[in-house]
Amino acid sequence: MAELQMLDPNEHAVSGRYRLWWRFSRNASAVAGSVIILSVVILAVFAPWLTPHPKDAGMVVDFLHRHQPPSAEHWFGTDKVGRDIFSRTVFGLRISLLLVVGVLGISVPSGAVLGLCAGYFGGWTERIIGGLTNIMLAMPPLVMALAISNLLEPNLFNAMLSITILWWTWHARLVYNVSKSIATEDYVEAARLSGAGPAHILFREILPNCVPVISVKTTLDAAFVILFGATLSFLGFGVQPPTPDLGTMVADARQYLPEYWWEVVCPGAAILYVTLGFNLLGDGLRDMFDVGS
Repeated sequence: MAELQMLDPNEHAVSGRYRLWWRFSRNASAVAGSVIILSVVILAVFAPWLTPHPKDAGMVVDFLHRHQPPSAEHWFGTDKVGRDIFSRTVFGLRISLLLVVGVLGISVPSGAVLGLCAGYFGGWTERIIGGLTNIMLAMPPLVMALAISNLLEPNLFNAMLSITILWWTWHARLVYNVSKSIATEDYVEAARLSGAGPAHILFREILPNCVPVISVKTTLDAAFVILFGATLSFLGFGVQPPTPDLGTMVADARQYLPEYWWEVVCPGAAILYVTLGFNLLGDGLRDMFDVGS
């Protein structure tokens, strides 16, 4: 009798993950984006130990060293009250990442759940969620965020709230389109006929197939959230001084252009750096999962 060859049940999953990693590692922009985001996270987490003047992130005044150009002591120069711009920029990156985690940590799960329910159940559930999504999408995002921020006290929490109120809609619409097509697949029908409940079908059958598009969308959205938050702070409706925020730093320093250009260029370059990293990473994930545009 011929021996039966036993296959490892995890072999297929391992090979699938290897193919995804191979695609990702061969994408130069994805690797570059990962390195950028990793460097930003390390700087933000260890800001008190990696910055040369961590006390300058608070209420510090040193008029004897105000408006100094970039040097060995102050890599990005100093601002109008003598604070080290590099140290404040690194702490500002921490605020930007907190904004991303707070906004996307709420809007992505809530939008995904609503999109799953609308796509799977249909009927009145689809009409109610779809109608609410269309109403929210019809509102200009920046105008809506400014209106909410104007009603509330300008701070980090309210900035996160004003952005989150708008952001779930994009993920609800995306997941709805994907789940609507998946809900008619044979394996979903088989799970339903076998007695699986709606929760099992939604989160064990349909949601895993939505993960690739959600991952790509979330990564790209991180860059937009940072830009959105910086815009609110620039207009005076976001994080307030003396807390270091990249948008606030640019707004405070623009009056000194072009003589003290580094006070605007360096925080602005930090915004460009972190948003570029998220966009490159998002493109890499899209190629890795082979998600169409």
